[in-house]
Amino acid sequence: MNFLISDAHAQASVPGGDGGMSIIFLIGMFVIMYFFLIRPQVKRQKEHKAMVGGLKKGDEIQTSGGMMGKITEIGDNFMKVDIADNVVVTVRKTSVEAIMPKGSLKEM
Repeated sequence: MNFLISDAHAQASVPGGDGGMSIIFLIGMFVIMYFFLIRPQVKRQKEHKAMVGGLKKGDEIQTSGGMMGKITEIGDNFMKVDIADNVVVTVRKTSVEAIMPKGSLKEM
């Protein structure tokens, strides 16, 4: 079978090289992943946890489902939100997406 593949080509395709470069490449990829994916996500989680921890009665909020309302009662994990006249729903505190400026519900 030597007549199909020359000896020079067979030897050239044998893997071999610097193993240090592949380790440097892997470390570099991890650093890039950390700064572009992991670190921003951890920062957003801390900001959301601080926002949820600062909720109080009377705040106007928007949930992740898009409902907007005013907090009427707040507990450890759940809170009651007034979304319309005589309509009060119970939502999880972690579902709060944003705290709206005061008076933003009256514009609707």
